[in-house]
Amino acid sequence: MTDEELKIILVELNPSVTFDEGGEWLTINIESSQWKLLSELLRRDARLCFDYLFCLTCIDWKTHLTMVYHLSSTSFRHNIVLKINLDRVQPEIETVSNIWRTAEFHEREVYELFGVNFLNHPDLRLLILPDGWEGKNPLRKDFEDPINMIKL
Repeated sequence: MTDEELKIILVELNPSVTFDEGGEWLTINIESSQWKLLSELLRRDARLCFDYLFCLTCIDWKTHLTMVYHLSSTSFRHNIVLKINLDRVQPEIETVSNIWRTAEFHEREVYELFGVNFLNHPDLRLLILPDGWEGKNPLRKDFEDPINMIKL
């Protein structure tokens, strides 16, 4: 399926989506309030069948955070990237761990490193960092490490 065909289906599913041009894969921008519904449609719509979440990360722009999800259809061999901007002060978004099981650990990693709260996550706790690092979010650009004198 071409990117243009994907765009037609995606706009049909959610008319509020916008697209970034110029990347290797089709990049879709969506509001966080629309994310959960769209993610369910992406997984279950027989024309799309995005059954594999292979990357989930976060970007700190200093003014806001952006969640980035990479999805693939193992049946149709097409890929998309989804971007959702979040408030930097209180970043939260619905979990998709019940849709793509791989999201469970990815979301825990983003939670501890960037401080994004994944609503309705089944086990949102530190994944890598030791106890005592809760809320420190070392990949945020405002993180300061007085011991190692790291300031981003």
